[in-house]
Amino acid sequence: MASCVAIAPPAPARAPLSHNTRTSSPRRSSQLVVRAAAAAGGWTPGSWRARPARQIPEYPDPAALEATERALAALPPLVFAGEARKLEERLGEAAMGRAFLLQGGDCAESFEDFGANPIREMFRLVLQMAVVLTFGGQMPIIKVGRLAGQFAKPRSSPTETRDGVTLPSYRGDIINGDVFDEKSRTPDPERLIQAYSQSASTLNLIRGFAHGGYADLQNVTQWNLDFLRNSKQGDRCCFTLFFY
Repeated sequence: MASCVAIAPPAPARAPLSHNTRTSSPRRSSQLVVRAAAAAGGWTPGSWRARPARQIPEYPDPAALEATERALAALPPLVFAGEARKLEERLGEAAMGRAFLLQGGDCAESFEDFGANPIREMFRLVLQMAVVLTFGGQMPIIKVGRLAGQFAKPRSSPTETRDGVTLPSYRGDIINGDVFDEKSRTPDPERLIQAYSQSASTLNLIRGFAHGGYADLQNVTQWNLDFLRNSKQGDRCCFTLFFY
């Protein structure tokens, strides 16, 4: 599976504010924006259904879809409010040029490739990149994983034609399968439950790695040294590393 990593540079440094200037936190600013939008447009958690959407699949059984939605609504959230607020505050630091955002993960997760080893290797790669960026940028690194729910794939066309046969396009494992036959390509709401379960397992493992000692700086430094020793340019890289 191909992987993709996006790195956003910090905003240019801004002139310091005077002591008499009052500023609001990024979290409070975003809350004010949400409240203003809700007051202006009558926003509710379900109001998105009345908006135009180009990438919504057509499920053949609306009753089965509604049953799946009810089942999902009864399950615990994958991400907690405190985690979202903490990330929001840290992204505000990046917007002000006081931190650096590193985002990495698979372009699309799959049910077939799910396992502890791929999750661990992706987590390890992001940590290694964060150490290098911390050293080079001399600022905190905000690490964001593009995983634990990245199952959908937007398509330019709702259908795909092969040898005169037209079927729905593959939109990711959360919606349908990639095998080119009618059964696989028919959107199946049960896949939403499987995606939730796999996302929950991924998050549990990531939280365990992050708080159980696997992400300690000593481990990450050793991984980087092992990579340098085994690379073709390891001698020159190691000399550069220790020279600085």
